[in-house]
Amino acid sequence: MTPRTIVITGASDGIGAAAARTLAKAGDTVVVVGRSAEKTSSLAREIGAGYFLADFADLAQVRRLAAELSEKYPRIDVLANNAGGIMGKRTLTVDGNEATFQINHLAPFLLTSLLMDTLIASNAKVINTSSAANGFGKLDLFDLTSEQGYSTNRAYGTGKLANILFTTELHRRFSDQGISTAAFHPGVVRTNFAAESTSPMRHAYKTILNRFMLTPDQGADTLLWLINGTAGTDWISGLYYAKRALAKANKQAYDAELARALWDKSEELVKASV
Repeated sequence: MTPRTIVITGASDGIGAAAARTLAKAGDTVVVVGRSAEKTSSLAREIGAGYFLADFADLAQVRRLAAELSEKYPRIDVLANNAGGIMGKRTLTVDGNEATFQINHLAPFLLTSLLMDTLIASNAKVINTSSAANGFGKLDLFDLTSEQGYSTNRAYGTGKLANILFTTELHRRFSDQGISTAAFHPGVVRTNFAAESTSPMRHAYKTILNRFMLTPDQGADTLLWLINGTAGTDWISGLYYAKRALAKANKQAYDAELARALWDKSEELVKASV
C-alpha cells in the first residue's frame, strides 16, 4: 500500500507526538507541526518526519503553514487538528481575537479551510482534538472575544465546544465531496498541558494526581483509532467520540444552526485578520 501522508498539529509533545511515533513506525509519511522549534525538530529527527513551525496565536503563520504544506504535499490523507491549550488571563492575539478561541478553534478552522482543495482531492479525514471540557463551555456568537464574564476554564471549554461544532458543519458541507471528520476527547493525559495557564487545573499536572492520568500513548488511542479506521464502518463522520465510542457533548454541540452560524462567523474573523 502507498504510505499515507498524515499531518499532525500540536505534535511536539503529548498525544500528538505519541501518535506521530506510532504512525511513522507503521510506515506512514508523517508531517509534524509545532510551535517549539527545538521540540518539533527533535521529534522529526527521531521518527524521520517532515516538520513545520507555526504559532497559532498568529494567523499569518497559519497561512504560511498552509502554503508550505500545499506546496510540498499534493496529497494529504489525514489532517489531525491537535494543537490547542488552556491559557491564562484574557488576552487578545495580534489578530484581535481572544487567544484561547483563536488557538483552539480559529487557527485549525483556517488551516483546514486553506487546505480544503488538497483534502477533497485526497478524500481526506479531518480529526479534531476536542475535550470533555466542552461541557462547561458556552458559545455566544456576539461575544467571541469573551469580554463578558471571562474565565480561563470557560474559555477553554468554549474552544473545545467550537471544535465539535466545526466538525459537525465540516461534515455537512463537505462529506459529499469525500471528506470524513470526527472530534474526540483524549482523556486526561499526563503532559505539560496547562503549564502556562492560570487555571487551577495546572496544579494537578504537577502533583501526585498526575499518577492517575493517562500516558500520552493511552491518550492517543482514540486519535489513532479514528485515523486508522474507516468512516461509515468503524465510526460515523461528523460526530464526537471518547474511548472509541460515541460520547455525549454540551447541548449546544447538537445545534445545527449554531454550527452553521459559527462557521460563517469564523470565516469573517479569519478574513478580517488578513
